[in-house]
Amino acid sequence: MTQPPRSPWTGAYTDEAFVPLGVVDEQTDTAEQTDGDGHQAGPVDTVAPAESDHGTRAPDLGPLPPERRPVPHEQAPPPVPPERAVPPDRAMPPDRAMPPSRVERAAAAAPSRRQRRAMAVPARGAGGTAADFTAERYLRGQGVPPRDGWRRVVYWLTGGRVNPGPSPAEVAERQLMARAKTPVAGCRSIAVISRKGGVGKTTTTLMLGHTFASLRGDRVVALDGNPDAGSLGYRVRKETVATITNLLADEREIVRYADIRSYTNQAPTRLEVVASDDDPRITKALGEEDYRRAITLLERHYNLICLDTGTGVLESATKGILQLADQIVVVMAPSLDSARAASSTLDWLNENGHAELVQTAVAVVNAVRGEGLVEVEKIEEHFAGRCRAVVQVPWDPHLGAGAETQVDRLRPATRRAYLEVAAAVADGFAQ
Repeated sequence: MTQPPRSPWTGAYTDEAFVPLGVVDEQTDTAEQTDGDGHQAGPVDTVAPAESDHGTRAPDLGPLPPERRPVPHEQAPPPVPPERAVPPDRAMPPDRAMPPSRVERAAAAAPSRRQRRAMAVPARGAGGTAADFTAERYLRGQGVPPRDGWRRVVYWLTGGRVNPGPSPAEVAERQLMARAKTPVAGCRSIAVISRKGGVGKTTTTLMLGHTFASLRGDRVVALDGNPDAGSLGYRVRKETVATITNLLADEREIVRYADIRSYTNQAPTRLEVVASDDDPRITKALGEEDYRRAITLLERHYNLICLDTGTGVLESATKGILQLADQIVVVMAPSLDSARAASSTLDWLNENGHAELVQTAVAVVNAVRGEGLVEVEKIEEHFAGRCRAVVQVPWDPHLGAGAETQVDRLRPATRRAYLEVAAAVADGFAQ
């Protein structure tokens, strides 16, 4: 038996298996070995020359290419169960294997649980921005010192080395201050109203303006909207004798803030006040159109306008103020008839096209003196259901005098109450 002639091997492998004739079944230690299940027992990189039947040795084929090298036994895939085996006639060649599905690709690319936890927690020193460089974080001794109490004593005795920090009450007060400093776009007009006189509308207007002016950096003005001898101009230091009548008379000449400044009185808190006329020779009060012109003029030069109204809401002046007001503060005394009049004021506003002012209104129970016959808590509960906020202001002897108001002479509880009023009003600036 002779071997048919063939072309010399060029080193390239084809789909046909190239096996020399006369290769014996017994192979050397480096030959391909298989176990009983047909799996290969070990890696075989080369095919050893074998003896032919005629004693000749088969040619050395050299190293096998990677795609034809046998797979080690420990790396072989597990056997496929018979019920899930693919018939030979339907098996796909290895070079035409089906690509992985979208679900398989997503599962392979999905991070593990540990990787997800590592991604959720930023690495130390990573993820920072330029906003991290603040004085509180990077400078020593920048903690806010306590203002009073034993915390202030400890801070002073240790020379600032021990800083207990502010008390909870001080923290709450600073939060109220932050609310009162809510930015306002353009100009905002706040009308202080009530259908009953003597309940503290002027005092509330004045203290609301003082609180805003002392905390904020923008311009704050209070306008006396009582055409019948209003007293708002007497509650601040007198700098000019000009009144709202003079302001309207010179309206065309007022172009800049420096022009309007000569018609206002300014308090140490930076609050400016436009006084009302109290000339006994005046026989005709200013009306709705006059106050509309005055408010329009003030809106060009101020960010906040506090409007003190007269008694009742049926007056022509009050109607003009309410038409231009963005928010209202309804004031009442801690009495039954005053609370009834304040609630009647809200009823009138609802029935006359000002329902949106009622929804955002702030109610102030003014000059509360301890416990009395009237249950102030029930009054507060009633107005809490109708207004956005309700604040009780305690009685203060300095405000009760009706003279020029000096904020530093108020009781701490009174200053805190008006700070709450200002914070409640400022909450509506974003609406």
